[in-house]
Amino acid sequence: MPEDNISGDGALPVPVEIDISVEAGDWPDEASLTRLVDRAVAAAFAETGVAGRSELSLVFSDDAHIRTLNAGWRGKDNPTNVLSFPAFPLVQGAPLPPMLGDIVLAAETVAREAALEDKPVENHITHLVIHGLLHLLGYDHETDAEAEAMEAIERASLARLAIPDPYA
Repeated sequence: MPEDNISGDGALPVPVEIDISVEAGDWPDEASLTRLVDRAVAAAFAETGVAGRSELSLVFSDDAHIRTLNAGWRGKDNPTNVLSFPAFPLVQGAPLPPMLGDIVLAAETVAREAALEDKPVENHITHLVIHGLLHLLGYDHETDAEAEAMEAIERASLARLAIPDPYA
């Protein structure tokens, strides 16, 4: 496993200022979400090698809200697990902008997927935060090659946190 500078409390340094908002849905308490998000963001940054300072917003919402967002922004009139909204276009390897953007998660879809995959909802939240962050960092999965590269970073980031491979 790569060196990750884990401190005594198991935390990795978080390279961005993170704003968390719980708008709707049945989520873990805010302290637990903050811990999950901080660890997920730090692990993803460690795996991508991205450096610099920026800001990031995470919104924990419900299926109704994310369905509206998905319909308005992507033309898909259904809920999804996570959406990412970049504040600025970012190409992989480019310097970080002052604001990365927003990641929005939907409670019911996240809980349903975790149950169907028989995994702790906290692990699924962590995976989706990493997935959403990678989109904000310029990664995508439109082609097989892009998907393989993005999933490899997700797997490695999750492994840093002792979370099993979600693609296995």
